[in-house]
Amino acid sequence: MRGNAIRISVLLIAVLLLPFLVLLAQQTTALLIEGRSEQARVIQVQGKNYVDVEELARITGGSLRVAGSRIILTLVGSGDTSSQKTSALPAGYSQEFVSAGIETMREILEWHAALKTAIERGYPLSDQWLGHFRRQIQPSLKHLEAVASTDMDRKTVPLLVKEFENMDSLTDKYLKTAASRDYLAPDSLKTDPLEERLLTCWQSLSSMASSNQFVDDGSCR
Repeated sequence: MRGNAIRISVLLIAVLLLPFLVLLAQQTTALLIEGRSEQARVIQVQGKNYVDVEELARITGGSLRVAGSRIILTLVGSGDTSSQKTSALPAGYSQEFVSAGIETMREILEWHAALKTAIERGYPLSDQWLGHFRRQIQPSLKHLEAVASTDMDRKTVPLLVKEFENMDSLTDKYLKTAASRDYLAPDSLKTDPLEERLLTCWQSLSSMASSNQFVDDGSCR
Protein backbone atom coordinates (compact mmCIF):
# COMPACT_ATOMS: atom_id res chain seq x y z
CA MET A 1 0.00 0.00 0.00
CA ARG A 2 2.79 2.41 0.93
CA GLY A 3 4.51 1.72 -2.41
CA ASN A 4 1.32 2.47 -4.30
CA ALA A 5 0.83 5.68 -2.34
CA ILE A 6 4.35 6.83 -3.21
CA ARG A 7 3.79 5.97 -6.88
CA ILE A 8 0.52 7.93 -6.90
CA SER A 9 2.24 10.86 -5.20
CA VAL A 10 5.03 10.83 -7.77
CA LEU A 11 2.52 10.81 -10.63
CA LEU A 12 0.50 13.63 -9.05
CA ILE A 13 3.63 15.75 -8.61
CA ALA A 14 4.58 15.08 -12.22
CA VAL A 15 1.11 16.12 -13.40
CA LEU A 16 1.17 19.29 -11.30
CA LEU A 17 4.68 20.25 -12.37
CA LEU A 18 4.30 19.48 -16.09
CA PRO A 19 2.53 22.76 -17.02
CA PHE A 20 5.18 24.67 -15.06
CA LEU A 21 8.01 22.83 -16.83
CA VAL A 22 6.42 23.46 -20.21
CA LEU A 23 6.18 27.18 -19.46
CA LEU A 24 9.85 27.29 -18.45
CA ALA A 25 11.02 25.04 -21.27
CA GLN A 26 13.56 26.64 -23.58
CA GLN A 27 13.00 23.97 -26.23
CA THR A 28 11.43 20.53 -26.68
CA THR A 29 13.43 17.76 -28.31
CA ALA A 30 13.33 13.97 -28.46
CA LEU A 31 15.42 11.24 -26.83
CA LEU A 32 16.34 8.39 -29.19
CA ILE A 33 17.92 5.12 -28.08
CA GLU A 34 20.31 3.76 -30.71
CA GLY A 35 18.92 0.58 -32.26
CA ARG A 36 15.30 1.35 -31.32
CA SER A 37 12.63 3.05 -33.40
CA GLU A 38 10.66 4.72 -30.59
CA GLN A 39 11.46 8.03 -28.93
CA ALA A 40 10.59 9.96 -25.79
CA ARG A 41 9.86 13.64 -25.37
CA VAL A 42 12.62 15.72 -23.79
CA ILE A 43 11.94 19.09 -22.18
CA GLN A 44 14.84 21.45 -21.61
CA VAL A 45 14.47 23.75 -18.62
CA GLN A 46 17.18 26.26 -17.73
CA GLY A 47 19.82 24.28 -19.61
CA LYS A 48 18.86 20.87 -18.20
CA ASN A 49 17.04 18.03 -19.99
CA TYR A 50 14.11 16.14 -18.43
CA VAL A 51 12.54 12.86 -19.57
CA ASP A 52 9.49 11.13 -18.09
CA VAL A 53 10.72 7.94 -16.38
CA GLU A 54 7.79 5.91 -17.70
CA GLU A 55 8.59 7.06 -21.25
CA LEU A 56 12.23 6.09 -20.69
CA ALA A 57 11.17 2.63 -19.54
CA ARG A 58 8.89 2.27 -22.57
CA ILE A 59 11.49 3.08 -25.23
CA THR A 60 14.21 0.99 -23.57
CA GLY A 61 11.92 -2.01 -23.06
CA GLY A 62 12.53 -1.84 -19.32
CA SER A 63 10.22 -1.88 -16.32
CA LEU A 64 9.63 0.39 -13.31
CA ARG A 65 8.99 -0.46 -9.70
CA VAL A 66 8.79 1.51 -6.47
CA ALA A 67 10.97 0.45 -3.53
CA GLY A 68 10.50 2.68 -0.54
CA SER A 69 11.35 6.22 -1.61
CA ARG A 70 13.10 5.06 -4.80
CA ILE A 71 11.88 4.39 -8.33
CA ILE A 72 13.91 1.57 -9.90
CA LEU A 73 14.29 1.17 -13.66
CA THR A 74 15.22 -2.38 -14.73
CA LEU A 75 16.60 -2.77 -18.26
CA VAL A 76 16.31 -5.96 -20.30
CA GLY A 77 19.35 -8.18 -19.68
CA SER A 78 20.65 -5.96 -16.86
CA GLY A 79 20.80 -8.94 -14.54
CA ASP A 80 22.70 -11.13 -17.01
CA THR A 81 26.43 -10.53 -16.61
CA SER A 82 27.41 -12.73 -19.55
CA SER A 83 25.18 -10.81 -21.98
CA GLN A 84 26.65 -7.53 -20.70
CA LYS A 85 30.15 -8.76 -21.43
CA THR A 86 29.13 -9.89 -24.91
CA SER A 87 27.46 -6.57 -25.77
CA ALA A 88 30.51 -4.69 -24.47
CA LEU A 89 32.73 -6.32 -27.08
CA PRO A 90 33.52 -3.89 -29.92
CA ALA A 91 31.74 -4.85 -33.13
CA GLY A 92 31.55 -3.23 -36.53
CA TYR A 93 33.23 0.11 -37.08
CA SER A 94 33.98 2.38 -34.15
CA GLN A 95 32.58 5.89 -34.44
CA GLU A 96 35.99 7.47 -33.99
CA PHE A 97 37.43 5.38 -36.83
CA VAL A 98 34.53 6.24 -39.15
CA SER A 99 35.02 9.95 -38.43
CA ALA A 100 38.77 9.68 -39.07
CA GLY A 101 38.16 7.65 -42.25
CA ILE A 102 35.71 10.21 -43.60
CA GLU A 103 38.21 13.00 -42.95
CA THR A 104 40.98 11.05 -44.71
CA MET A 105 38.78 10.37 -47.72
CA ARG A 106 37.72 14.02 -47.81
CA GLU A 107 41.37 15.04 -48.07
CA ILE A 108 42.05 12.46 -50.82
CA LEU A 109 39.03 13.65 -52.81
CA GLU A 110 40.12 17.27 -52.36
CA TRP A 111 43.52 16.29 -53.76
CA HIS A 112 41.83 14.47 -56.64
CA ALA A 113 39.59 17.47 -57.41
CA ALA A 114 42.64 19.75 -57.59
CA LEU A 115 44.43 17.43 -60.04
CA LYS A 116 41.29 16.91 -62.14
CA THR A 117 40.56 20.64 -62.40
CA ALA A 118 44.16 21.42 -63.38
CA ILE A 119 44.17 18.79 -66.15
CA GLU A 120 40.78 19.79 -67.54
CA ARG A 121 41.62 23.50 -67.61
CA GLY A 122 45.21 23.17 -68.73
CA TYR A 123 46.76 24.59 -65.57
CA PRO A 124 50.47 23.89 -64.99
CA LEU A 125 51.13 20.91 -62.70
CA SER A 126 53.85 21.19 -60.07
CA ASP A 127 55.08 18.82 -57.39
CA GLN A 128 55.28 21.70 -54.94
CA TRP A 129 51.56 22.42 -55.28
CA LEU A 130 50.24 18.85 -55.46
CA GLY A 131 52.77 17.69 -52.87
CA HIS A 132 50.93 19.85 -50.33
CA PHE A 133 47.95 17.48 -50.52
CA ARG A 134 50.22 14.44 -50.12
CA ARG A 135 51.84 15.87 -47.00
CA GLN A 136 48.50 16.90 -45.56
CA ILE A 137 47.08 13.37 -45.67
CA GLN A 138 50.03 11.54 -44.07
CA PRO A 139 49.19 12.69 -40.50
CA SER A 140 45.56 11.70 -41.13
CA LEU A 141 46.63 8.16 -42.05
CA LYS A 142 48.70 7.89 -38.85
CA HIS A 143 45.71 9.08 -36.82
CA LEU A 144 43.52 6.56 -38.62
CA GLU A 145 45.82 3.70 -37.58
CA ALA A 146 45.94 4.99 -34.01
CA VAL A 147 42.15 5.07 -33.52
CA ALA A 148 41.46 1.67 -35.14
CA SER A 149 40.00 -0.26 -32.20
CA THR A 150 37.80 -3.00 -33.70
CA ASP A 151 38.63 -5.88 -36.00
CA MET A 152 36.81 -4.19 -38.88
CA ASP A 153 38.65 -0.93 -38.23
CA ARG A 154 42.01 -2.66 -38.50
CA LYS A 155 41.02 -4.60 -41.64
CA THR A 156 39.97 -1.37 -43.37
CA VAL A 157 43.13 0.62 -42.61
CA PRO A 158 45.17 -1.05 -45.43
CA LEU A 159 42.39 -0.29 -47.92
CA LEU A 160 42.44 3.41 -47.04
CA VAL A 161 46.24 3.38 -47.27
CA LYS A 162 45.92 1.77 -50.71
CA GLU A 163 43.52 4.51 -51.79
CA PHE A 164 46.14 7.06 -50.75
CA GLU A 165 48.75 5.17 -52.78
CA ASN A 166 46.43 5.07 -55.81
CA MET A 167 46.03 8.85 -55.65
CA ASP A 168 49.77 9.28 -55.17
CA SER A 169 50.48 7.13 -58.25
CA LEU A 170 47.91 9.03 -60.32
CA THR A 171 49.51 12.34 -59.38
CA ASP A 172 53.05 11.14 -60.14
CA LYS A 173 51.91 9.88 -63.54
CA TYR A 174 50.62 13.29 -64.63
CA LEU A 175 53.49 15.20 -63.06
CA LYS A 176 55.89 13.14 -65.22
CA THR A 177 53.75 13.78 -68.31
CA ALA A 178 53.78 17.51 -67.61
CA ALA A 179 57.55 17.49 -67.01
CA SER A 180 58.16 15.73 -70.35
CA ARG A 181 56.06 18.42 -72.07
CA ASP A 182 53.94 15.75 -73.75
CA TYR A 183 50.42 16.81 -74.72
CA LEU A 184 47.95 16.36 -71.89
CA ALA A 185 44.38 16.06 -73.13
CA PRO A 186 41.74 17.73 -70.89
CA ASP A 187 39.78 14.45 -70.71
CA SER A 188 42.82 12.26 -69.95
CA LEU A 189 41.41 11.06 -66.63
CA LYS A 190 38.23 9.66 -68.19
CA THR A 191 40.08 6.76 -69.79
CA ASP A 192 42.79 6.29 -67.18
CA PRO A 193 42.74 2.86 -65.42
CA LEU A 194 44.29 4.42 -62.30
CA GLU A 195 41.45 6.94 -62.14
CA GLU A 196 38.89 4.16 -62.47
CA ARG A 197 40.58 2.14 -59.71
CA LEU A 198 40.62 5.18 -57.44
CA LEU A 199 36.89 5.87 -57.88
CA THR A 200 35.93 2.18 -57.56
CA CYS A 201 37.85 1.92 -54.29
CA TRP A 202 36.17 5.08 -53.01
CA GLN A 203 32.72 3.64 -53.78
CA SER A 204 33.62 0.38 -52.02
CA LEU A 205 34.83 2.20 -48.90
CA SER A 206 31.70 4.38 -48.83
CA SER A 207 29.50 1.29 -49.07
CA MET A 208 31.31 -0.38 -46.17
CA ALA A 209 30.95 2.70 -43.98
CA SER A 210 27.23 3.13 -44.72
CA SER A 211 26.40 -0.58 -44.23
CA ASN A 212 28.76 -1.04 -41.25
CA GLN A 213 30.09 -4.20 -42.93
CA PHE A 214 33.61 -5.04 -44.08
CA VAL A 215 33.65 -6.39 -47.64
CA ASP A 216 37.01 -6.59 -49.37
CA ASP A 217 35.91 -7.07 -52.98
CA GLY A 218 39.36 -6.31 -54.39
CA SER A 219 38.43 -2.78 -55.49
CA CYS A 220 41.24 -1.23 -53.43
CA ARG A 221 43.95 -3.77 -54.31
